[in-house]
Amino acid sequence: MSILKLAYAMSVAFVTMIPAAVAAQEALPADKGLGVAVGLTAGTLGIGPEVGFRISDHLGIRGNASFLGINGNYESDDLEYDGKIKLKSFGAMLDVYPMGGHFRISGGARINKSYVRLDAMPSQDVEIGDDVYTPAQIGILKGRAEVKNFAPALTLGWSGKNRKGFMFGFDAGVLFQGTIRVREFTATGGLAGDAAFTADLERERISLQDDVNDYNVYPIIQLSIGYRF
Repeated sequence: MSILKLAYAMSVAFVTMIPAAVAAQEALPADKGLGVAVGLTAGTLGIGPEVGFRISDHLGIRGNASFLGINGNYESDDLEYDGKIKLKSFGAMLDVYPMGGHFRISGGARINKSYVRLDAMPSQDVEIGDDVYTPAQIGILKGRAEVKNFAPALTLGWSGKNRKGFMFGFDAGVLFQGTIRVREFTATGGLAGDAAFTADLERERISLQDDVNDYNVYPIIQLSIGYRF
């Protein structure tokens, strides 16, 4: 089953279970406390604080913010890029516990401010677009890749019992971030502003865009730990 088919199946299950979950809501007994949980989440979205409210045994809501910086190298054609990934997003999820226990199906969305900055400083002649250029002509090549700001999310997860005390959670699913957009390249070398060189930079940007066009779904794997009051 493809990841998109899996996401569709999750969304159908999520939507069909909400009415039953809402109908099954009940006031929290006194020994369950306030149902408010605070903690920390970490994973592919980054690391950050999380706050949740367990409305009943069958329904809850969560909100969190996540941040992380990652450095790495990426090679395209003759150029090796120094990539800096900045994960930065804020989101909220509605949790449905269909059996009133640990297992949950969650749907929501994130404000996604994540981006990738690409820098390349060649030390030898390299081909860009249709021509070969020297390091002096190129200087430092800079680019940036972004995703759309609003991204729906679907996950399957597990959480501790709806009781006061320390809790542990796990979620896995997908973030529909959309197509990664590679922005216009700039250079600081002797040919900066040259029309022919600018056209070759655009060809390089298109080549990188082609490399990332298929990455419109981002995997979510998050662990969380906290305390429920």
